[in-house]
Amino acid sequence: MTEKTEQMTVGLVDTVPALEEKLAALRTAQAKFATYTQEQVDCIFRAAALAANQARIPLAKMAVAETGMGVVEDKVIKNNYAAEYIYNAYKDTKTCGVVEEDKAFGTKRIAEPIGVIAAVIPTTNPTSTAIFKTLISLKTRNAVLISPHPRAKKSTIAAAKIVLDAAVAAGAPKDIIGWIDVPSLELTNTLMQEADLILATGGPGMVRAAYSSGKPALGVGAGNTPAVIDKTADILLAVNSIVHSKTFDNGMICASEQSVIVDDSIYDQVKAEFIKTGCYVLTPEETEKVRKTILINGALNSKIVGQPAAKIAELAGVTVDPRTKVLIGEVESVDLEEEFAHEKLSPVLAMYHATDFADALNKADQLVQDGGYGHTASLYIDTVHERERLDQFAARMKACRIVVNTPSSHGGIGDLYNFNLAPSLTLGCGSWGGNSVSENVGVKHLLNIKTVAERRENMLWFRTPQKVYFKKGCLPVAMRELKQVLGKQKAFVVTDRFLFQSGTIHCITDQLHELGIAYQIFSDVEPDPTLACAKRGAEEMRAFAPDVIIALGGGSAMDAAKIMWVMYEHPEADFMDMAMRFLDIRKRVYTFPTMGEKAYFIAVPTSSGTGSEVTPFAVITDEKTGVKYPLADYALLPNMAIVDTDLMMTQPKGLTAASGIDALVHSLEAYASVMATDFTDGLALRAIQNIFTYLPACYDNGLNEPVAREKMANASTMAGMAFANAFLGVCHSMAHKLGAFHHLPHGVANAVLLTDVMRYNADPRPQKMGTFSQYAYPHTLERYAEVARFLGLSGNSDEELLEQLIAKIEALKERVGIKKTIRDYGVKEEDFLATLDEMVEQAFDDQCTGANPRYPLMSEIKAMYLKAYYGE
Repeated sequence: MTEKTEQMTVGLVDTVPALEEKLAALRTAQAKFATYTQEQVDCIFRAAALAANQARIPLAKMAVAETGMGVVEDKVIKNNYAAEYIYNAYKDTKTCGVVEEDKAFGTKRIAEPIGVIAAVIPTTNPTSTAIFKTLISLKTRNAVLISPHPRAKKSTIAAAKIVLDAAVAAGAPKDIIGWIDVPSLELTNTLMQEADLILATGGPGMVRAAYSSGKPALGVGAGNTPAVIDKTADILLAVNSIVHSKTFDNGMICASEQSVIVDDSIYDQVKAEFIKTGCYVLTPEETEKVRKTILINGALNSKIVGQPAAKIAELAGVTVDPRTKVLIGEVESVDLEEEFAHEKLSPVLAMYHATDFADALNKADQLVQDGGYGHTASLYIDTVHERERLDQFAARMKACRIVVNTPSSHGGIGDLYNFNLAPSLTLGCGSWGGNSVSENVGVKHLLNIKTVAERRENMLWFRTPQKVYFKKGCLPVAMRELKQVLGKQKAFVVTDRFLFQSGTIHCITDQLHELGIAYQIFSDVEPDPTLACAKRGAEEMRAFAPDVIIALGGGSAMDAAKIMWVMYEHPEADFMDMAMRFLDIRKRVYTFPTMGEKAYFIAVPTSSGTGSEVTPFAVITDEKTGVKYPLADYALLPNMAIVDTDLMMTQPKGLTAASGIDALVHSLEAYASVMATDFTDGLALRAIQNIFTYLPACYDNGLNEPVAREKMANASTMAGMAFANAFLGVCHSMAHKLGAFHHLPHGVANAVLLTDVMRYNADPRPQKMGTFSQYAYPHTLERYAEVARFLGLSGNSDEELLEQLIAKIEALKERVGIKKTIRDYGVKEEDFLATLDEMVEQAFDDQCTGANPRYPLMSEIKAMYLKAYYGE
């Protein structure tokens, strides 16, 4: 089969059928080549580079003889460069199989060849470009089929054959490189349409054809490089570099300078130096003659491309010394109507005056945009003392290569005057030049990279306040630290009106007075604290300038105080940015500012439910829209929590019940969360057990049940620690909106939703499951069954255990006076239904929804709301 294919491809490729046969043979060869190891490929790559380098002189002679363009000695350097520099750049580059692996993160990057590369070769660089493209194709295990320029086909094919023969001798498949023997537009277009990728080097028409072929293409654009010579430049360096570049191969490298723009203050010196180095500055009359020779019918005159300066002068009817290196025309306009403003691909140079650096920038910018968009720009400047101007030039030029104090022909192709610019003979011009790449093309552009990503569980965490003090009567002892350890001077106390008017605030203020710490009280916190309230508190804080903030109360006072703390420390912080929802707290767009630079934060709870004293959460309502925002960031975590049961003994029954069930929901949602861990599970389970055991006693006779109160205080704080790290779920999302729209107490809102949400979450085959790396599959039913077993319940299946757990929860709710439905709390049906859709959407977008084990659809949230309202 292989022998037959090879026999079929012996003939000339001069028709479409012959091209099709050649492509088939290349595909067969490439399929075999794709199985080669890195060692085999590197051996072939080296052998091919050596062979090309050894043929550098005969190939250079052949190219000049065939095309009549360029300089043999310079083409020798081009061929040498294409072989030696490309080999040196990529000899150690991995291009086969696994090229990169990170075992810790479970990722591998695997390099695969693209297939058959269509390599369009220009007449200006017929051998060096062929060497370059065949070498990078071999290094990447691709087959390459060359379409030479009709006027350079012999030299191009000769270069390709030298590389092919060396590659085959080193073990490459016989047909891994091919070419079109009799190039035509039809064959080139067919090749581009059937190849897997196109490497197009040529005129704008050829590049456009490549990009419109329907296949991936890497093309280059026209170059019209302006060289700005700043007044601080080294004139000798600048002029000699430009002449060296412009005369190299008679100016046929597309990155070569097409114009120089010189500061007025040094113009005469620069001009004199050009003349001194052998350039000829045309008179106005001579400039006009050469001007008419540059373009013919609006297009570059092919007769001047790659010709010596004296010959071009002769074509224009101008007599110059035969040894003249460059013809320089002093012109003013940079518009397209000026022939000298175009790309000339010959030793002809435009020279412009610049009144100052800004004028030079404007001229260079227009030259680039009109004729060399995306290609190359050059600047000569004092890089030590004029970094600002260099930065201005780099920012202004829409060029993908900005070379500084460098011959642009040599500098643009890379690795000659800067060794971190990749060597290449195909220079990408980015979107500005209509290209797909904006860098020098290399082996990475001829590879498909597969990434193998194994599932990994992300690093988890467990975070709490720096200090958590708990035990009945611990407040006075803990507060001594303010003076004795922390050295605080001024305290700002945030609380609500009831705690202030009832005198409960004295437990804090008496201690502060005794410690000699000045204080100010803010007691205007409402049950659902508003943003306006937080702003007023922050304003008072800024006036008082405390070094410690003490939040005394339930969740409302602590949440409001947290927001005041942020606004006090960082008045510039934007609330809506802080409230922005995130998927992963570690990857959020908004970064909370560093806290604690002005004030230490202490949370002292007076109820057993919210857990806010140990959480990074704060719920605040925008009074203008009525939207309740749950903010979350570990910057909001208090520095110290003081959990003293003495402050909770007088909780009324309603608050005891609502806050107790709230803590139960915290525990159950943290346990079912996609982010639950062993660290949070233990706290959640113990909190659940405490709540079932001690909440009834607290509800019945809390004032006389110190042990039960303490156990509930512990449960609330443990539940807070659990959900501070595992987060919550859709029950809280829905409760936030139910409270905001219909003013149900937060704990009550959670209570009427809880068991409906549990049944929803327990579905082993949900429509959508939650997304988190450690959450492998839906298992919420099993998690609820674990809770049931921990509470001593038994059943023949997880489903039975779930129903027993739900029955136990319903019994506890009834025991502490929680009504069964939303309607039972006096929410009118018409009001509920009128706000239902808005509640649904806001609940879906609530921050708590993301950690829910079942990712809820809005229709599912709506169904749960309706069931919780009607009870059926």
